[in-house]
Amino acid sequence: MILLADKIEKSFGSRVLFQGATIQINKGERYALVGPNGAGKTTMLKIIMGIDTPDAGSIQYAKDVQVGYLEQETKLASDRAVIDEVMDAATEIQALGRRAEELQARIAEEADSPDLDQLLGEYGQVQDRFEHLGGYELEANARQILAGLGFPVDEFDKPCKEFSGGWQMRIALAKLFLRHPDLLLLDEPTNHLDLESVQWLRGFIAGYDGAVLLVSHDRAFMDACVDHVAALENRRVTVYTGNYSSYLKQREDNLEQMRAKRAAQEREIAHMQVFVDKFRYKPTKAAQAQERMRRIEEIRRELVILPEGHKRVTFKFPDPPRSGDMVAKLEGVSKAFEDKTVYTDVDLTLYRGDKVALVGPNGAGKSTLLKILLGQEAPTTGTRELGLHVGVAYYAQHQLEGMAEGNTVLQEIDSVAPKWTSSQERSLLGAFLFHGDDVEKQVRVLSGGERARLALAKMLVAPEALLCLDEPTNHLDIDSVDMLEDALKNFPGTIVLISHDEHLVRAVANRVIDIRDGRVTVYDGDYDYYLFKREDLAARAAAAAGESQAPATRTSPAPAAPAASVPRTHSAADAAPAGKKTREQRRAEAEARRALNQRLKKVKDRLAKVERDMSVKRARYDELMELMASEELYADQEKFSAALGEYNKLKQELPALEDEWLELSSTIEEETERAGA
Repeated sequence: MILLADKIEKSFGSRVLFQGATIQINKGERYALVGPNGAGKTTMLKIIMGIDTPDAGSIQYAKDVQVGYLEQETKLASDRAVIDEVMDAATEIQALGRRAEELQARIAEEADSPDLDQLLGEYGQVQDRFEHLGGYELEANARQILAGLGFPVDEFDKPCKEFSGGWQMRIALAKLFLRHPDLLLLDEPTNHLDLESVQWLRGFIAGYDGAVLLVSHDRAFMDACVDHVAALENRRVTVYTGNYSSYLKQREDNLEQMRAKRAAQEREIAHMQVFVDKFRYKPTKAAQAQERMRRIEEIRRELVILPEGHKRVTFKFPDPPRSGDMVAKLEGVSKAFEDKTVYTDVDLTLYRGDKVALVGPNGAGKSTLLKILLGQEAPTTGTRELGLHVGVAYYAQHQLEGMAEGNTVLQEIDSVAPKWTSSQERSLLGAFLFHGDDVEKQVRVLSGGERARLALAKMLVAPEALLCLDEPTNHLDIDSVDMLEDALKNFPGTIVLISHDEHLVRAVANRVIDIRDGRVTVYDGDYDYYLFKREDLAARAAAAAGESQAPATRTSPAPAAPAASVPRTHSAADAAPAGKKTREQRRAEAEARRALNQRLKKVKDRLAKVERDMSVKRARYDELMELMASEELYADQEKFSAALGEYNKLKQELPALEDEWLELSSTIEEETERAGA
């Protein structure tokens, strides 16, 4: 046992967060703490850390357990270099190193001392602990962690205070990981990370030999690295074994059982109540009626309490002004900051209905490209052009951008909706869970999740044809992320999105732009297509590198051994009549076929998916063609607009799918012929 939070209770005024909440974490276990915004996840972490105190219950740790805690927000004002700041956080490791040196010196000086055995014993323990925590590789580990979190090597010596809030969160993560505590408490660790850093963090946590308790809204992340889920439900903690997807299934199964039991209890109560109402005052049946009344009260005390439904934000973006087919265009765009060139000669056109994900490592220029599209950042060379009737709305990664800290929630909405009535504004805010006096809260006291919801509400007032969103899921709970996902998928305009949430990117994007190493590459397909193409290109590059080395190997063969020194042995298995293949030849051919099938598996899987998509979309295209020939459609303007928009979208998607089908088919044929040759 590493941690036992036993029967924790916590209230704020009349609002009860927990009653009898219990969670036990053992060594090596990785827990996700889940629940809707406001359920008390961060409060529970603070109680476990001792930052907050419970109203009742206790927190117990195993002996000598070291705990590390990452809060949602952090601020470093240090002039010290990043690498020094991170290494100095490993105070226990450094103290162990100093103690080992002291003990080593004493052992050398007191070789004849009666305390020698005691000194040697302590020295062995200190050395074991020092080695376990990575003391011998402290700087190497610090550099590896910083690189994994996306820091360029040339910025390791940069002062901490010069980094933005998101990067300072990464420094705090690096300090925590280098300390290697026995228990990691992480509150939204993926906020401010890019997709590649999130993938690194997954692997780090999955392989961490200590215990982990994390709060996250990222489903793909939790699926990859947790083995238990602690759900804050009905003011208690319910523990499920397995990852997040397993938790959802188990929770639904449990709910079905609870609903069935509750329904059976209610049926039994209703059945007995009929008897009571009919015979309560009849002397010959009074005793039986009293017995049933007693049983009814007993069942009511045992009545199953179903979990409260999550408060889920549901909304649909109002339709933006209808734009032309071309929404935004960049031609010959280059961007440089002083002596650093971000990218050069970028040509990019966005069309109505495009939902574009910008991906790539942090610092590659994703946010810069987004701001160039917005018009907030001027390109060094080249031009930016917006299409007809195209306005731009921007959702900022840091939620206070564009918000006045002294404003109330209501004033913030009023600043973007001056013609709305107070009743309309309160109704909109209510949809985003700002109820009653919440609308009078000042921006400066809002939590991260509240700020995110307010920023989304401001965007909802008057969306534009081009939405640019930079990490919109930060601080949102999973239900709110689901709401956002549905709204973005159904939005008829154009979206450019930066997000570390792989689930959201996979659900929304129909084009992916990869930005890295000064290049901007457009993939006309969804996120899975992008991953497939990246892997395919990497495999081709590796194969080409292997082929280029092969001739060099053949030009310098090893000297042949003298004939007399080569033993010549033959067996029945090796020998084969003329025209027939030996066992070795058949084995080699089978191995070649297996390798070919393995190499082409992803290509064939993608080809099958493309064929399915083409079949469905061709059928729908034909339906729309027939529908649009009907005069009735033109009488209904809304249906006509929807049909026309879907028709135009399919007209773009089908040729792209056909091109991809041809490319994939050619790849399979070429690889098969090459293997046959």
